[in-house]
Amino acid sequence: MAAPTIEKAQFVRDLPDLAATEALAAAVAALLRPRDVVALSGELGSGKTTFARALIGAVAERCHVAREEVPSPTFTLVQAYEFPVLSVWHFDLYRLKRPDEAFELGIEDAFANAVSLIEWPERLGSLLPPERLDIRFDFVEGDKRRARITGSGTWAGRMGALRG
Repeated sequence: MAAPTIEKAQFVRDLPDLAATEALAAAVAALLRPRDVVALSGELGSGKTTFARALIGAVAERCHVAREEVPSPTFTLVQAYEFPVLSVWHFDLYRLKRPDEAFELGIEDAFANAVSLIEWPERLGSLLPPERLDIRFDFVEGDKRRARITGSGTWAGRMGALRG
């Protein structure tokens, strides 16, 4: 028996400056639900951590919590943010050697109860859930970036709010 097909939707959005990246992050933050997975990919310096910081800040504002500093989890590999309505676990998997190392970070708890915001998601291999929002950041020219956004599963239906 074939595996069920997961609905997908995709579009491209130009990000000419930091404000555009922050606006996209705020739009995604407004749609987040527990158990969502947001996978951020792209080259080093392409905007993944900038987007993640803006998204976490937007969730804090949504929950009427003062914005806190959002360090990159490059060395800790995971940073958890507990908000009144939503928990966000920010993973930076760049240093992972094997996908199963993610279990030591508690990734299965994040998948079950929180929003999982994952930089370098390709390091998870088959552990990456098929139902997710993928955002790939590419350099265009200078400081300009382009985001290739793909929603799978329930994200396919929620993406209309991100097209703006």
